[in-house]
Amino acid sequence: MRVSVLPATAVDKAYTYGLPEGVTPPAPGTYVEIPLGPRKVLGCVWDDAPDDVPAARIKDIIQIFSQMPPLSEAQRRFIERVAVYTVAERGEVLKMVLSAPKALTGKRSIKKIDPPCANPDPGRHGPSLSPNQDRAAEALRDAVQADRYSCTLVDGVTGSGKTEVYFEAVAQALRRDKQVVVLLPEIALSNAFLSRFNERFGCLPGLWHSNLSEAQRKATWKAVASGECKVVIGARSALFLPYADLGLIVVDEEHDNAFKQEDGVRYHARDMAVLRGAMAGHAVVLVSATPSLETFHNVRAGKYNAVHLPDRFGGARLPDVTLINMKQNPPERGCFISPPLKEAIAQTMAMGEQSLLFLNRRGYAPLTLCRTCGHRIDCPHCSAWMVEHKQAKRLSCHHCGHSMPKPTACPKCSAVDSLVPIGPGVERIAEEVRDFFPQARTLVLASDTAGDDGAALYQALEAIRSHSVDVIIGTQIIAKGHHFPKLTLVGVVDADLGLSGGDLRASEHTWQLLHQVAGRAGRESAPGRVMLQTFMPENRVMQSLTQHDRDAFVAVELEERAQARMPPYARLAAIIVSGTNPQKAEETARALAQMAPHADGLSILGPAQAAIYKLRNHFRWRLLLCADKSFPMQEYIRDWLSRAKPPSTIRIGVDIDPYSFL
Repeated sequence: MRVSVLPATAVDKAYTYGLPEGVTPPAPGTYVEIPLGPRKVLGCVWDDAPDDVPAARIKDIIQIFSQMPPLSEAQRRFIERVAVYTVAERGEVLKMVLSAPKALTGKRSIKKIDPPCANPDPGRHGPSLSPNQDRAAEALRDAVQADRYSCTLVDGVTGSGKTEVYFEAVAQALRRDKQVVVLLPEIALSNAFLSRFNERFGCLPGLWHSNLSEAQRKATWKAVASGECKVVIGARSALFLPYADLGLIVVDEEHDNAFKQEDGVRYHARDMAVLRGAMAGHAVVLVSATPSLETFHNVRAGKYNAVHLPDRFGGARLPDVTLINMKQNPPERGCFISPPLKEAIAQTMAMGEQSLLFLNRRGYAPLTLCRTCGHRIDCPHCSAWMVEHKQAKRLSCHHCGHSMPKPTACPKCSAVDSLVPIGPGVERIAEEVRDFFPQARTLVLASDTAGDDGAALYQALEAIRSHSVDVIIGTQIIAKGHHFPKLTLVGVVDADLGLSGGDLRASEHTWQLLHQVAGRAGRESAPGRVMLQTFMPENRVMQSLTQHDRDAFVAVELEERAQARMPPYARLAAIIVSGTNPQKAEETARALAQMAPHADGLSILGPAQAAIYKLRNHFRWRLLLCADKSFPMQEYIRDWLSRAKPPSTIRIGVDIDPYSFL
């Protein structure tokens, strides 16, 4: 007997394998272990017809995992569509599904963990909803009950109770005995979500993210595959778990960049969630206070439905937003907090309330400079500066993770005590706060202070909620999804930070981030205020935030995109050529550009060095493809790259709908 098996590795074809005599042929979707060259790898029985490989060359399947429910046909078709869309190999996508192989092989004894989220109760009563919330919830319940594909945007201001509204859609899916996955952009958001989910449904959801232990991943993977786990909350990879009967996908903070995977199979979880819902015929819910321009465009084009929550829950009003012109109100020499913001912090503390200072930059300083010779300490593996982390007394690269002790002398000129930090990170702002307000209880919250297991982050968030902290200094880990009753002042140290660099979405992303962090202020009865330190008060991002005029900002952004023939009115794709030999990488990129077939409606820019030219010892060149939305981008790229014969040391990556241009 012959069967076709798709290996969970970087191949696009299914291979033919034999079965030992007397073994019943496994059904398509059955998980197996197979020999592939010298290795043993996991795979899945596929629908491809076995080829005409001579019998003498056919190897037998090593093991059949008949105890696990097979991968559904809907999931197999989804894997194929994702591979086609992202110009990836089918086996690479399957590998994401088989992301907990110990759940199958059991080669190590793993402590047993009870199956997660086996008995959520959709009948438990949540908080009373406002009329606007109730209308939105009813629309979502109807979408789930319809048992066909729909995509609905829950568009609500910060603090409007969007989570409680989409919980009603979750409850409706559970009543229909369907599984649900809620995608969150950051692990940090799961802490607050877990307690709210438990209160609403009487159990904790299944968790899925990179920081879980092997035992936790095994328990969740198996419970999802068997249908025992009804609700999963997780990062973008949770979309690829082998659900037995998925009935609803929720993408919370759908605008967030973290939903885009930048290596391996480059995909956007929001877009793939919509694809999966459309293929399987069930509801998809997108949630955001600052929807992406792509989502706005799809709503206006009638592709997505939308419900709007214009008011904060419980009568709280949106915070007042003011601009601090740093040209007119400069901070003291060597400092970064302006006098008006310093005064606002003092007033907030005097009223017994909390302040948040936001700076999306980890560490103490982004650059270390020798004041004798001007040498800047950069990463030996990347085209990036080393970031000082003063508390750890180390310099670190935030791209590759390389770390070293801070030198006592300049590596170039050997001058002693000549290295000075340039610019602020959150650690430096915290130091400044402690100098100004020695009595203040401060807390620095960034991804490198939150810990890997979530315990440190949970303790930090609880300290803020219990008002054991007066001033929080944080990065984007604190910018969204959190509710702190006593937090009434948000100060943005550098509101201009994301506006430079030539990124297509720079204005959009800056507006989204600042709007989200502003939304942490005044979420209960006490009024909130937001102060943005900026050197560009006339910029439309700043004006939109102060005037709470989102629609005008979005209208201008969309108009500029339309005139420039940029997404969402056109399509982009990136080709990334990388290798450890800079000359070969450049030669390959230029040869690739020269052999690109001509096509109407397509323009190719580059090749050009990537903004971060050297990354993890690989030298990188980029080409950017721009085309009309009707252009068959993936088909063109597959045909083009099939003709290329790059050296074995060169990697060519494809990024459809790129979000990062680094």
